Amino acid sequence: MYNEKVLQHFKDPHNVGTMENPDGYGEVGSSECGDTMKMYIKVDDNKITDIKYQTYGCCAAIASSSIATDMALGKTIEEAQAMSKMDIVQELGGLPEKKIHCSLLAEDALKEAIKDYKSK
Repeated sequence: MYNEKVLQHFKDPHNVGTMENPDGYGEVGSSECGDTMKMYIKVDDNKITDIKYQTYGCCAAIASSSIATDMALGKTIEEAQAMSKMDIVQELGGLPEKKIHCSLLAEDALKEAIKDYKSK
C-alpha cells in the first residue's frame, strides 16, 4: 500500500517534537479521520531555521509531517507558504488516493504556523 520512502519516514520520522517559545505555532485536525497535527517553527532573517511537529495519525499523516518539515527547513517564509499538499505527496513518491487527505494536514499545519508567525 505504501512505497519505501513513505515507510521510511513513518518508521524513522524527522523533526519530531515540541519547541519552547516558537516563532510560529499551528494546530490542525481532520474530522474525516481524527488525525491531529501540531507544528512549531523558528524563523531567523525570514527563513525557517528550526521546525518540529507532533502528529497523532496514520502512516501517511506521520510520513507527510516528516517530509513536509524536511522540505520547509531552510526555506524562506514565502517559499514554505507556497508548498502544497501535492508537493508533499510528490516528494514522498506518492500516496494511495484515499490517504492524500492526510498530506493536507501537513500543509495546513505549516501554513497555520506561518500565519501565527506573521501575526506577531
